[in-house]
Amino acid sequence: MGINIGSDEISSLVEKDRVHKRVYTDPAIFELEMQRIWGTAWVFIGHESQVPKPGDYYATTLGKQSVIMTRHHDGEVKVLFNRCSHKGAQLVGDSCGHAPKFRCSYHGYVFDTDGTLLHIPREEGYKNTSYCKGKAGANVQNVPRMEIYRGFIFASLATQGQDLVSWLGISTSSFDNAIDRSPTGEIEITGGSLRYMHDANWKILLENVTDNMHPQVTHQSAFQPAKQLGMKYSDKDKPLALAMLEPFGSSYDFLDEIKMTVCGIGHSYTGGAVSIHSAYPKESQYVKKMQLQYGEDRTNKILSMNRQNTIIYPSIAFKSALQTIRIYRPVAVNKTIQETWTYKLKGAPDDMLENSVLYNHMIFSPASIAGHDDYEAYHRIQHGLSNNASDWVSQHRHMNSDSINEDGTRSAPGTSDIVFRHEFEAWKHYMTNTV
Repeated sequence: MGINIGSDEISSLVEKDRVHKRVYTDPAIFELEMQRIWGTAWVFIGHESQVPKPGDYYATTLGKQSVIMTRHHDGEVKVLFNRCSHKGAQLVGDSCGHAPKFRCSYHGYVFDTDGTLLHIPREEGYKNTSYCKGKAGANVQNVPRMEIYRGFIFASLATQGQDLVSWLGISTSSFDNAIDRSPTGEIEITGGSLRYMHDANWKILLENVTDNMHPQVTHQSAFQPAKQLGMKYSDKDKPLALAMLEPFGSSYDFLDEIKMTVCGIGHSYTGGAVSIHSAYPKESQYVKKMQLQYGEDRTNKILSMNRQNTIIYPSIAFKSALQTIRIYRPVAVNKTIQETWTYKLKGAPDDMLENSVLYNHMIFSPASIAGHDDYEAYHRIQHGLSNNASDWVSQHRHMNSDSINEDGTRSAPGTSDIVFRHEFEAWKHYMTNTV
């Protein structure tokens, strides 16, 4: 059954400086998002390094669809619907592993890693029917579109649309910087993810990534003790954990210097020449390896790009300076899974990976020092919006302070609501474009 919400009604929920609370609380709106945003946009699936060898697979979701990223025996990466073509059972659970072939656990039908049907038990029972080997409808179906940018794999449920590079636009520069920070020009997802469910709408989590107004308030219990303890050390001897926590108490003046930049179709990045991570001490052996590979000038250019966070709307946020990827998986209007992955820079000293793991466990794990502050905020926002008070959520801050950059992007002070407004421009476009 279709959802009867017209384009005019949807458009009325988003004004230039505020949005209606229904965009966070209405189950019918959520179902439309699954069709019109998560069902048409390019959605991040994973990285090639997660399936390094033929037969390796990684199960995940594309919107509400269960899918499998797999490496076929010809070396190509495939993204398949996680569904046996016979009775519909999922071929693999919520997992990763190695399987030269996929065998359905219900009736034993066997499929190749590109989805091709290889074996039917008692195949003679299908004589003179349309279900048999060699028939496209009997294979596990590939997702309609899949493309890779420098190892980052995206898929789309839409049969037509922009190619991935055009859709990413200027934001490809953040991916490029993430790769270029490796002395060998390669990265690798390593270890498991920090994965847990939030009782909040997916947009609340995504907005928090670029909300520079909240750290001074929300994370006081993290940065104040760090600053007090940090006074006992010189900058040279200060433990890295303290250096990572102290910037959460940065002044609003400093946060405004960071700047927000929006890149189109909901994509954005925070920072540029400076971020809350830019003052971390740089591992000297790492810099030497980079200079050996790229030369001093090129190394300085690569490492001077300090983008605090890059958002690829609607599904991921990543930190190239800390080798961290956060993935957002909507489950219901008030339920969202967040996964945090760490990747290593191939050729870099082990300390670089250890620093990233330290940061992710301090900030993004369920037992973190800072992350639980955000989790509580998400909970309070979602439940506060259910109250019978104002119907609107403000996005007024720095409303008229945008500047146009030479590359066509728009920037504003780091405490601006520009990213939120931009994401809802994209939201309205997706939600009212039913083609």
